[in-house]
Amino acid sequence: MTYDPFRTFHWKLAHGRSLELGPRGVLMSIVNVTPDSFSDGGRFMDVEIAVAAALHAVEEGAAIVDIGGESTRPDATPVSAEEEQARILPVIETLARRTDAILSVDTYRAETAQLAVDAGAHIVNDVHGLQREPAIAQIAARTGAGLCIMHTGRDRQKLADVIEDQFHFLERSLEIAADAGVGREHIVLDPGFGFAKDTAENLELMARFGELHRLAAPLLVGTSRKRFIGAATGRDAQDRDVGTAATTALLRAAGAAIFRVHDVAINRDALVVADAMLAAKTSRRDTKS
Repeated sequence: MTYDPFRTFHWKLAHGRSLELGPRGVLMSIVNVTPDSFSDGGRFMDVEIAVAAALHAVEEGAAIVDIGGESTRPDATPVSAEEEQARILPVIETLARRTDAILSVDTYRAETAQLAVDAGAHIVNDVHGLQREPAIAQIAARTGAGLCIMHTGRDRQKLADVIEDQFHFLERSLEIAADAGVGREHIVLDPGFGFAKDTAENLELMARFGELHRLAAPLLVGTSRKRFIGAATGRDAQDRDVGTAATTALLRAAGAAIFRVHDVAINRDALVVADAMLAAKTSRRDTKS
């Protein structure tokens, strides 16, 4: 049976939560508690400011808030696990008390993942796809956390074909998850736009996005303000939200389920239009049948 990305999928998460994916696009708001992230570094270093930004994003339509404590831009300075945890755990703990929104921790460290889930996070978002610290998969299995497994081309030799490399990397990540006992109902995949991919590769990945549905899992995309949007529009990072919204609409039509963004409002509107178009398409098909 062919995988249908628009069919209802109940993503199972920690703390007994779940999130419906498929029929409508879902927004994940970015809250970087870092001084050096590429477009919003330093804005949310204070706990109350970070919490306020997260709550505002929820008011604007974000179902998920993704909290990270270490920048993942290519030239970022690594931080210790202790520093990462000092930045994000107070934010997660406070949000867990003040909102029913789904909370995600953006980390590749197993120790941080465990502490974040203990603090109230429902999802672990690993930009190294379980292949830097595979113990994250064991934590997801033990806690029931949702797991976002991202593709990356960093620190390895990529295959020449952009889609073949996706399968090469993500199938290995899925094996790690399965070996740890993580059920597929807990897993979302992310093709990792911008992570060791040049402009041509990112645009090809968008153009061939539908091929990724052979992985038979909901797909999260993080194109927000990425460099390839700047290459196409000629705009600096802070001015790429309109370009981001265009990718949101295009990728929703191609079957993406979750959209990790900086500006929730503009991407909410892009999703509303894309979902309305998809609903009209489905209605027309049902009428003909």
